[in-house]
Amino acid sequence: MYLVLLLSPLFGALFSGFLGFLIGGRGSSILATSSVLLSFILSCFAFYEVGLCGDICHLTLFSWASLPSFDVNWGLLFDPVTCVMLIVVTSISTLVHLYSTSYMDSDPHLSRFVSYLSFFTFFMLILVTGDNFMQLFLGWEGVGVSSYLLINFWFTRIQANKSAIKAMVVNRVGDFGLALGIALLFYTFKTLDYAVIFGAAPYFCESDFYIPVLGFEISRIDLIGVLLFIGSMGKSAQIGLHTWLPDAMEGPTPVSALIHAATMVTAGVFLIVRCSSLFELMTWASNFVILIGSLTAFFAASTGLVQNDLKRVIAYSTCSQLGYMIFSCGLSNYSAAFFHLTNHAFFKALLFLGAGAIIHSISDEQDMRRMGSFVRNSPYVYSCMTLGSLALMGFPYLSGFYSKDVIIETAYSSIFIDASFSFVLGLMAAFCTAFYSFRLAYLTFLNKPSGFKHTFSNFHETSSVMIFVLSVLCVGSMFSGFLLKDLFVGMGSNFWLNSIYLDPSNKVPFTEYEYIPTSIKLIPIFCGLSGASLAVIFLHSYFNHLIPSAFINSFESSLYFTWYKSLVNFLGERWYFDKVYNDFIAKPILDFGYYVSLNTLDKGIIEIVGPYGASYIVPKITKQLNKLQSGYIYDYASKIVLGLSLITLPTGLIYTALMIW
Repeated sequence: MYLVLLLSPLFGALFSGFLGFLIGGRGSSILATSSVLLSFILSCFAFYEVGLCGDICHLTLFSWASLPSFDVNWGLLFDPVTCVMLIVVTSISTLVHLYSTSYMDSDPHLSRFVSYLSFFTFFMLILVTGDNFMQLFLGWEGVGVSSYLLINFWFTRIQANKSAIKAMVVNRVGDFGLALGIALLFYTFKTLDYAVIFGAAPYFCESDFYIPVLGFEISRIDLIGVLLFIGSMGKSAQIGLHTWLPDAMEGPTPVSALIHAATMVTAGVFLIVRCSSLFELMTWASNFVILIGSLTAFFAASTGLVQNDLKRVIAYSTCSQLGYMIFSCGLSNYSAAFFHLTNHAFFKALLFLGAGAIIHSISDEQDMRRMGSFVRNSPYVYSCMTLGSLALMGFPYLSGFYSKDVIIETAYSSIFIDASFSFVLGLMAAFCTAFYSFRLAYLTFLNKPSGFKHTFSNFHETSSVMIFVLSVLCVGSMFSGFLLKDLFVGMGSNFWLNSIYLDPSNKVPFTEYEYIPTSIKLIPIFCGLSGASLAVIFLHSYFNHLIPSAFINSFESSLYFTWYKSLVNFLGERWYFDKVYNDFIAKPILDFGYYVSLNTLDKGIIEIVGPYGASYIVPKITKQLNKLQSGYIYDYASKIVLGLSLITLPTGLIYTALMIW
C-alpha cells in the first residue's frame, strides 16, 4: 500500500507525458487526476494506521550506495508528521489536478501540464517519506526542477522565463546551504540516516565537538542547524531569499495554488519539524530562526497592503503565513506550526483557485484596479473568496483562528528574549493581513467598475468543476481547525509520538499559553477586526464622502503627506529588496561576464589568431585527433598502458630517489 501511494503519481506523470499524444489532453488529465486521487485514498488509510493507531511504519527497500564509509538505503518512514504531510499534499494536489481539467481545457499542451503537476507531487512525496537526508535532498531538488517547469510552462512569455530562472537561482542559494548542512551531518555522524543522527545528536553537544569559525568556537549542532535553516529559507521564501515567490505568479494559477498551498513552500517548514531533535539542541541559532520568521511575517504582510496584482497579494500572504510557521518552530512549538501549515493549505488553495476562477472568467486580467462589481457576476466565487479571506485573517471559529492565535499566544508566553519581538510583529502582521484581505475582496467584488469595458466583454461563467473544487476547499477552511485542534495541539495530545522531539528542559512553557489572560487572547482578534474595519473605511465611498475636502487638501499639502507617499512607495517597491539585488549583485555579475566574453575571448584570444588562422588551425587539430580514434580494442588498450606508464614511471623514479636519499 505504501509503495503504491508513493509511485502512483509517478506512473500518472509518465503515462500522461509520454502517451498524451494518444489519449489527448482530457484523457491525460483524467489519468493523472485518478493516480493522485489513489494516493490520497491510500494516504487516508496510512493516516488512520500511523496517526490514529500509532503504528509507525519503516520500510527499507534496497541499497542506494554501499561503500565502506558511506552507506545509504532507499527507505520510507511513515510517522505522524509524514502522514499529515501526505494528506495535505495529496488532497490539495488532487483538487488542483481536477481544477486544471477545466481551467486549462483550451490549452493544447494540457497533457504536458498535468504531467508536470504529477511529477511535482511525486517528488514532494519522495521528500516527506524518506528516512535519510540523501533521499530528502533528492525530493528537495525534484520539486525545484518541477517548479521551474511549471512556472515556465508558458515559455513564450518573457516574464515567465525570467521568473522561472529567478526561482531556480534564488533556490540554489538555499540549496547550497542545505547541501553544506548535509555534508557537515555526514562529517559529524558518519551517516545520513534520521534515526542514527537524531538519536546520537545529544552526545555531540559537548565542547569537544566545537569547531572554529571566523575565530569563534561554535557548536557543531548550531552550525548544522543554521545551514539547514538556510535551505528552509530558500524553499519557504523567508526574508532575504523570498524574492522568487511573488514572481512565481507568472505560471498558470493552478501552479500557484499547488506551490503556495501544499508543496514547495511547506518543504522548509517540514524540514525544521523533521529535524526538531537537532533544533532543540541549538543554543543561539534558535534566536536566528525566531528573528527571520517574525521579520518575514511582518515584511510580507506590510508589502501586501499596496500591491495591485490579485495573485501577488495572495502570494505575499503566503510568505507572511510561512513566517508565522517558522518563528513558531523557533519557539519550539512545532505542533502549532504544523497545525497552521495544515489549515493554511486549505484556505490558501481556496484563495488562489478562487482568484483563478475570476481571472479565467475575464480573459486573464489580474489587476484589481480594473475589476469591480464581480459579486453580481460570480456571487458564489465571491462567497468562497470572502470565506478564505476571513480564515486567513483569523476570524473566530474558522480554521486560521485556531492555529495562528496559538502561535501568537506561544510568543507571548515564551521566555525567549526574541519572543516579545515576534509577538509584537505577529500582531502587526495580523493587522496588515486583515487589511489587505478585505482590500482584495472589496476591489475585486464590491468596488464600482473602473471603466475598463474590455474586462467585462469576454466574461463567462465559472465551470461546475471549479465550483466543486472551491466547495470542497470551503469545507476544509471552515472545519479543519475545529476538528484537528485537540488532536494536533493542546494539553493531553499525544498524536505526534516521537516524530517531534521536545527537550525536557524546554524553554517554552507549553501549558502556560492555554492559561494566559483572556484579554491577551483577544488582542489578535482585535487586530484583525480593526484592520478589516480600516480597509472598509478607506475604500468605501460612503466614508470617503464624510471626510471634508478642506481636510484632504490640507493633508496633501502637509509634510505628513510626503512621508505617507514615501511609505507607500517603499512598500510598493517591496522594501527595495529586488532593486538592491539587481543593482549590487545581478548587474555587476552580468557586466563582468559580458566584459570577459566580449573583450577577453571574442576580441582577445580569437582575434589574435584571426579568422583565417582559426579556420586553418582548428581543422588541422581536429584531423590529427581523429587519427587517435582507430576503433580497435588492442589500439585503445596499448594507449591506456602507455598512459599509465607515463604516469607511474616518473612517480616511481621520484619515490626511489627519495628512498635512496
